[in-house]
Amino acid sequence: MDYKMKYKTVYLSEFSDVFYVVEKNVVLVHWKKYCELEQYRTPLENALMVIKDHSGCNYVADTRDGFEDNPRDTEWVAGYFMPKAKEYGCQIIYFIIDKSNSLKEELEGQEKDASKLLEFRYIYGMDEI
Repeated sequence: MDYKMKYKTVYLSEFSDVFYVVEKNVVLVHWKKYCELEQYRTPLENALMVIKDHSGCNYVADTRDGFEDNPRDTEWVAGYFMPKAKEYGCQIIYFIIDKSNSLKEELEGQEKDASKLLEFRYIYGMDEI
């Protein structure tokens, strides 16, 4: 992570960490390893609270250390998370990817489900926001 920026810790778990990045007005979810259902949804619920509390806040998913969905979670993201993020003022979803974009299919699936609601951008680090 870029420790030159100010991160406010929102939620920490073995599967993911959630931070509010003050200078960028984004909520960052750093995915650490595979998880599903409540372990997957709880950090996203926390991210929604941050988006709701900070006008114009966008969402960043750091997928470099792991990010896969089970089909039920993919449906939940499309049917609940993305519409709520939009309702709360989020306009852009950033995916921090590795240089080989090893999760390309997974991420494109999420983008396809919500591209009418939000803009999606693929980046290599926080400095690109």
